[in-house]
Amino acid sequence: MRGAGAAGTMRGMSSLHDTEFQAAIVDLDGTMVDTVGDFEVALRLALADLGWPPVSRGFISRTVGKGTEHLLVRTLEQVGAPPDLYQQAWAHYQHHYISINGQYSTVYPGVIEGLQALRARGLRLACLTNKPSAFAHPLLALKGLDGYFDHAFGGDAFARKKPDPLPLLQACKALGSDPARTLMVGDSRNDAEAARAAGCPVVLVSYGYNHGEPPARAHPDAVIDRLDELAACLGPRLPSSP
Repeated sequence: MRGAGAAGTMRGMSSLHDTEFQAAIVDLDGTMVDTVGDFEVALRLALADLGWPPVSRGFISRTVGKGTEHLLVRTLEQVGAPPDLYQQAWAHYQHHYISINGQYSTVYPGVIEGLQALRARGLRLACLTNKPSAFAHPLLALKGLDGYFDHAFGGDAFARKKPDPLPLLQACKALGSDPARTLMVGDSRNDAEAARAAGCPVVLVSYGYNHGEPPARAHPDAVIDRLDELAACLGPRLPSSP
């Protein structure tokens, strides 16, 4: 568990071991699935439709994570397009993204095994992403991940997105779990800040899209290199629910 030894992450390891978790909330982009390829293709096609050049893969990796609206606004700024082009860009982007969703993305190593281990511990699971529901649900199904989750919430499921705590609190409500006993698993400061504000413990993966910032700087309880390392961070397994 190399990532768990990163500076600033060991402080929460004992609390993770001491908590009898009821549920876990797992982010999607950058945590379970590497979707930069999908973003890259959909943005390139949408920008080409409007006569603008593509943005780099590096720019996309540094910008994703705060919702598609944020990504599109920043992309238009990056290429020098006027802000009033947003609605047209959104329509073109949505058309292209839906048509290629999942075709240029891959599930990270260890994700399936990690989800299986969490389910084997008796945890209820929710996927919580800032990605629009129309994109998130088909992607989960295409990658064979949807069956592991009791609930899946896109960025438009609630009035506010991460890093606001509202989505986590609503996900806990749907799961029937206490936030203090619900683990947030993500890849970015957005996930960490939302979890802290909601009262949830949080573990970040060492890969993913954290706006170019090392995940340890967000002060999670632990940083892991693969999702299948997560179970080793946790404490006693709960007895099976009646």
